[in-house]
Amino acid sequence: MPYLQLDVNGPHSVAAKKELARRLCETYARLMSVDIRRISIAIRELGEGGIWRTVEGEPVLVSVLMCDIRRGRPAELRMEVAKALCRECIEVLGLREDRLNVEFTQHAGDEMYHPTLGGYSLEWTEGEA
Repeated sequence: MPYLQLDVNGPHSVAAKKELARRLCETYARLMSVDIRRISIAIRELGEGGIWRTVEGEPVLVSVLMCDIRRGRPAELRMEVAKALCRECIEVLGLREDRLNVEFTQHAGDEMYHPTLGGYSLEWTEGEA
């Protein structure tokens, strides 16, 4: 944990997905002050016509970035992270800003187990390095 899952209509090249994963990890680690080795990225290509939202009465193709994160991050920080992650998705995959949303699911540290990094994640506290 954290686990970022991007659902997109696709396909996209492996090189583009790798670049996006690198950038998402770097951006998230920097802004959220976490060990980059804890971050996992999934880019799920649902195929053309795989994910939709209704806009002005008509279904349109969209993308959704789900972020499973530690509980306790301030709303302002989550907003900054969401905007930065959207920029990366737009720059690398060419996604449309008006057709991309970010959703956060927050978890306690003891709901995030990473055996090679000492087990559970520590709880987040303001000013954590």
